[in-house]
Amino acid sequence: MTSYQARSSEQPFAAKKYLGIHGHKMAYIDEGEGPPIIFQHGNPTSSYLWRNVMPHLKGLGRLIAADFMGMGDSDKLDPALGASRYSFSEQRKYLHGLWDALDLGDEVILVLHDTGSMFGFDWANQHRERVQGIVYMESIVSPLLVSDFPEHVQAQLKHMTPEGLEASLQGLDFLEGFLLGARDFTAAERAHYRAPFLHPGEDRRPLISFDLPLEGQPAHTVEIAEDYARWLGQSEVPKLLIRSEPGYLLTSRLYDIVKTWPNQTEVTVKGGHYLQETSPDEVGEAIAAFVRRLRS
Repeated sequence: MTSYQARSSEQPFAAKKYLGIHGHKMAYIDEGEGPPIIFQHGNPTSSYLWRNVMPHLKGLGRLIAADFMGMGDSDKLDPALGASRYSFSEQRKYLHGLWDALDLGDEVILVLHDTGSMFGFDWANQHRERVQGIVYMESIVSPLLVSDFPEHVQAQLKHMTPEGLEASLQGLDFLEGFLLGARDFTAAERAHYRAPFLHPGEDRRPLISFDLPLEGQPAHTVEIAEDYARWLGQSEVPKLLIRSEPGYLLTSRLYDIVKTWPNQTEVTVKGGHYLQETSPDEVGEAIAAFVRRLRS
């Protein structure tokens, strides 16, 4: 067991780095040497989510964690496009563009969570020969159904309308109730998570624009998720599933899908959706053990 146990509200690495990608600055962490281990956050977080997980991997490779556009410390995009801004296709253009610019090589390990998993699984599917391993937790492992979510969320999803989504940009109910309800966060932690979304309106659009493949729509992300799920279901690429208990997303039908994936190790930790915040040491230790096995 690693000696790193202390949880911190501060990012344990040096200041973030920035690269110009398609005319905008993307913020990212890039620490250490060797083959890369990429940590990709989802919604409504940033690379800050991994602050107490990544230190467990020091010395095991080059640790990379990017902020999606409009999230963390990456640039906001011109709001002129309105509802089509920060779509899956647009976010993928920037994130995969950054990964290309970082010259990742051919021994990439991906660590994926939430909506970030769509981008990681898709990249892996398109670069199969470059993937050494995949770690995933609470991820979008196939097109989703409303019934995949907890009952109280199902009711919200069934009554979700475009008008309701637009109205949500005036508040922060999703961040406050879902992420910041995961445990008792410190004032510093709450301030960090809220910082990119302090201004109502377009600054909050990244929170609602990931094009989740839900109940057959939108067709383009449903097709992408079907394609990578089909590949992962037969690929021998080494996988680590970190399952949270009681969990949130990877239960029932979705767990039935992933438990059949080949060459997979499974570890269970206590937590809900944001297990990096509730069990960061257990998550970090599980990833480190997986990486050591692959790179020994």
